Amino acid sequence: MTPRDVLKMIEQKKVQFIDLRFMDFPGLWQHLTLPVSELTLESFNHGFGFDGSSIRGWQAINESDMLLVPVADTARIDPFMQHTTLSMISDVRDPITKKEYSRDPRSIARKAVSFLQKTKIADRAMFGPELEFFIFDYAWYDQGINYAKYQVGSREGIWTRGDEDVTNLGQKIRLKEGYFPCPPIDTMHNIRSEMVSELINLGIPVEAHHHEVATGGQCEIDMRYQDLLKMADNVMIYKYVAKNVAARHGKVATFMPKPLFQDNGSGMHIHFSLWKGDKPLFAGNKYAGLSQLGLWAIGGILKHARALCALCNPTTNSYKRLVPGYEAPVNLVYSSRNRSAAIRIPMYSEKVQTKRIEFRCPDSSCNPYLAFSAMTMAAIDGIQNKIDPGDPLDKDIYRLTSAEYEKLQSAPINLEEALDALENDHDFLLSGDVFTADVIHYWIKYKRENEVEAIRVRPHPYEFCMYFDI
Repeated sequence: MTPRDVLKMIEQKKVQFIDLRFMDFPGLWQHLTLPVSELTLESFNHGFGFDGSSIRGWQAINESDMLLVPVADTARIDPFMQHTTLSMISDVRDPITKKEYSRDPRSIARKAVSFLQKTKIADRAMFGPELEFFIFDYAWYDQGINYAKYQVGSREGIWTRGDEDVTNLGQKIRLKEGYFPCPPIDTMHNIRSEMVSELINLGIPVEAHHHEVATGGQCEIDMRYQDLLKMADNVMIYKYVAKNVAARHGKVATFMPKPLFQDNGSGMHIHFSLWKGDKPLFAGNKYAGLSQLGLWAIGGILKHARALCALCNPTTNSYKRLVPGYEAPVNLVYSSRNRSAAIRIPMYSEKVQTKRIEFRCPDSSCNPYLAFSAMTMAAIDGIQNKIDPGDPLDKDIYRLTSAEYEKLQSAPINLEEALDALENDHDFLLSGDVFTADVIHYWIKYKRENEVEAIRVRPHPYEFCMYFDI
């Protein structure tokens, strides 16, 4: 899709509005809408001005002017707008220098791809994330001086089993038993199929969809793997489609990692491989069919895993999911088939084209441009420095002796610990100026001040259960 192709599509589809999408620093899509008459061929070079100081984590008020430069290849007709609207993902540039903005997550992803190619290790980094999310019938929450409250609802949630209501037909999903039930127990099937249909219409290939483990409407849709930048774009489209299809049905979709107590949270297991031309570089004759290069990549990711968590598990709520007993990989080891390991080597097929590793720590709250870029940089570091990942762990981790278990390195227990790890271990991200020192510093500062501290100073509702009668 070229700029001229976009203008031709606008004429053919009788487009009325142009919607420019871009990513803020923490990872939420923003948009700016223009009448179609404002878009010309020159717009794809000169862009459109906007106030960067109003975007979370971006410019200071005294240097607020920024440019949104639409990327023609991302043009799609938005299926959710009342008026015919063509949406395009945009790059963010400085209006004076015309250089890419260093805090624009999409710019960081593009630099990661460029750096990978300059190393001559590989041409492409391929990603296949498994995004999990919940669809609830309603959600309310609030925080005040003297109260804190939230509640989510789902007609398939186990907590509604005893409701004395004529509309209650039973057939609720028990805790941790939501994997693959058929309708009518799986109440989300038709909604997921509608989401998949919209994704396919938008040009995003999908492999499967299914109910996930948790009660209360946990879902997963699996996209076919793509290169780093394209998949990061697709993750944002995926989230947009999931949320808007849910809204069509009077429901709400959330990618919050752990909205329910005592059941599985939502992860984003990331399938990852490196390719040179048509050759998959992780396929070989070593452990689980991996190449030596693939093992070194694992070594790099495991070495930097605790720092990676600050970008791949970037919320305080992320660490409510990363606890033992809920299929969350809290132990930083690798294994074939073992889903309790931080890195798994899938063994579904003997085809070399499918040989990959699966990093299971990340969750769906992450900024995909930053998470995918950081994983790639860790893998590059492992390969360049030939980092040995050690021996695999093929035992059931939950059946290890206490002595065996104590030898395992674990993921951070909270966001503050992850940010400390990133602060102490980020040189690998600075190679090739992919992540600048400013980006790392500001990410840590933003997260500590706006999230870690915000939670630390507030009374938790459960503290009243434990301490009110002291």
